[in-house]
Amino acid sequence: MNQKLLALYGLKWNPFTPEVPVEALHVSARLESFCWRIEHAQVREGGFALIHGEPGSGKSVALRVLAQRLARLPDVQLATISHPQSNLGDFYRELGDVFAVPLRPHNRWGGFKALRERWLGHLESCRRRPVLLIDEAQEMSVPVLSELRLMASAQFDSQPLLCVVLAGDARLLEKLRREELIPLGSRIRTRLATEAATPEQLRDCLDFVLAACGNANLMTAPLKHTLCDHAAGNYRVLATLASELLGAAAERELPQLDEQLYFQVFAKPASMGKRSAPTR
Repeated sequence: MNQKLLALYGLKWNPFTPEVPVEALHVSARLESFCWRIEHAQVREGGFALIHGEPGSGKSVALRVLAQRLARLPDVQLATISHPQSNLGDFYRELGDVFAVPLRPHNRWGGFKALRERWLGHLESCRRRPVLLIDEAQEMSVPVLSELRLMASAQFDSQPLLCVVLAGDARLLEKLRREELIPLGSRIRTRLATEAATPEQLRDCLDFVLAACGNANLMTAPLKHTLCDHAAGNYRVLATLASELLGAAAERELPQLDEQLYFQVFAKPASMGKRSAPTR
């Protein structure tokens, strides 16, 4: 959305795009508690954490909020895996890249040893574990997840070298129940389950993001109620509906978004409810 359209509604950002700044994201009490545990315990003690839930329930938002908070901490080495579908060789290459460790792809043992030495050196210098964030972790293969478990600790599993946060949908939970990954599942110390939101939770989120983006009165109260009732408990659906309404309102240069606009934009065409007469 260009600056002219933002200015029309006094917005600093489009509140309904994935690119909205982290400070404009609504942080629930449960997410606040999860981030606190990672910040104040797990970056020192290490181990695995898990964010799981259905698509659109806030997993990626939780990772964005957590990443920003961890980035503010002194001496925290933060890395993100951007291609969870990698095979084992490519996974080593990406780990080497994000942790600035030169690796030889054909020498997996050398890569294993070099990465652990880098993590151990960081731990000895500042007493904080490096943090690895992995979104869409349900796409990771069983061999990669198993290798990550082995790499992330030393001294017969008594010394965690990393803090690893996995985020994924129900397929990740199912994968962690497989016999080969039970050892990894048993090591998850901190969990956040993102669930379908209630209309009240959606309304709190909507109110927060509108105020943070500069126009708390962008929508009428009845429209907010209607949107939250029709979003099926899904934050992504809510944002999609609201974004379409904002575009339609800007096109018509309406001063405020209301229920009348909602019915105009999302009304079913009259022809959809009628069956055409058969031809002879």
